[in-house]
Amino acid sequence: MGISRISSELIAAIGFIILLIHTCLAIRSFPNSVGFAEAPDYTNGVECRPHSGGERAVCDSSVVHVAMTLDSEYLRGSVAAVHSVLRHASCPEEIFFHFIATESDPGALTRTVRSVFPSLSFKLYIFSQETVTGLISSSIRPALENPLNYARNYLGDMIDLCVKRVVYLDSDLVLVDDVAKLWEINITGSRVIGAPEYCHANFTKYFTESFWSDPVLSRVFGSKRPCYFNTGVMVMDLEKWREGQFRKKIENWMELQRKNRIYELGSLPPFLLVFGGNVEPIDHRWNQHGLGGDNVAGSCRALHPGPVSLLHWSGKGKPWVRLDERKPCPLDYLWQPYDLYNGRGKVQYLQHPELHLGLTTNFYGSYSTYFF
Repeated sequence: MGISRISSELIAAIGFIILLIHTCLAIRSFPNSVGFAEAPDYTNGVECRPHSGGERAVCDSSVVHVAMTLDSEYLRGSVAAVHSVLRHASCPEEIFFHFIATESDPGALTRTVRSVFPSLSFKLYIFSQETVTGLISSSIRPALENPLNYARNYLGDMIDLCVKRVVYLDSDLVLVDDVAKLWEINITGSRVIGAPEYCHANFTKYFTESFWSDPVLSRVFGSKRPCYFNTGVMVMDLEKWREGQFRKKIENWMELQRKNRIYELGSLPPFLLVFGGNVEPIDHRWNQHGLGGDNVAGSCRALHPGPVSLLHWSGKGKPWVRLDERKPCPLDYLWQPYDLYNGRGKVQYLQHPELHLGLTTNFYGSYSTYFF
C-alpha cells in the first residue's frame, strides 16, 4: 500500500514537472500561428486616398513606413504593438511594416504574421547576429545584450534603398494615437533622427568615470547641449543616415567600448554619443517610456505628466509577463486590450472587470485626461 501510494505520488509529481516544462517552453519558444487570434480587419477611413487593393509595394513613398524587430521572446509584444498601430490609424491600409528578425526559419515567421494580420503589407529582413556579436559588450541586464537590440544600427543597410524614412518602434509599446502624426514630423537641417528628448535627466550617468575623466572623449559633444533620448521610438531619415555613414560611427564607439569601458547600458550610449545634441525634438507624448521600471527591479511606475500618444514599457518589467504572473502594475491593463495571444499560460482578466480600471466599458478609464 505504501509503495503503491509513493509510486502514484511520484508519477503525479513527474507529470506535473513535465506539464510545467511544456508550459514554459510554449511561452518562451517561438509561438506558432495557433497561439494568436486573428486581428480585426482594419480598413481606411473616408478621408484616406482611394486604395487600389492588394499589398503595398515596399518602395511606395506615399505610405507610412514602420520598422520593428521580431524575436521569439518579444513576439507577443510585437504583435500587440502592430495591433495598436493599426487600431488607431486613420488610414491603416497606408502603412508598410519592415520587420527585422534573426530567426533561422523566415517562412514560419512570415506565416505567423500573415495568420494574425492577413491583409498587412510587410517585408521580413533577416539580421545576421554575427554582424554585431563581436562588438557587443556586457551590460547591466543580460537582455540588453541581445544582438537584435542593435539591429536599429543597420536599418539603413538592410532596408531597401528606395525607402528614405522610417518610424522605428520597439516591441514593448502600444500606440494610442495615429502613427501618421509621428511620421509627418519634419527632420530639419543636418539632423538625422527625431525623438522625444529629456533634458532634465542626468546625462552624465550614462557614461563611466573613465569616459568623463578622459580629456579627449569628454569633449566629444563640443558646444552641443546633449540630452537623453530613448531609442525605442525614433523617426529616422535613412537617406541622411546612409550618406553620413552613421552605422560606422556607432560601430566605432562600440569598438572603443570593448577596449576601454566607457558606458554600461547596452545599445543606447553609442546613439547618445553620435546624435546627442543634434536630435529633432518630438513631443514627449510620443514616448511615455519607463513603464517597465528600471533595469534591475522592474517596479511599477506611473505616467509622466501630460498627454499620451504612445505607452512604452522600457525597463525590466514587461506587461505580458506581469499579467501572466498575476502581478500586474496598474498601467499594464492599458496594454492588455491589444494582446492577441491566446496560447497556454495566458491569464484571462476579462472575468475581473474591477481590475481593468474601467477598461471594459471605457478603454481609457481613469486615464482619459491623458489621451489625445
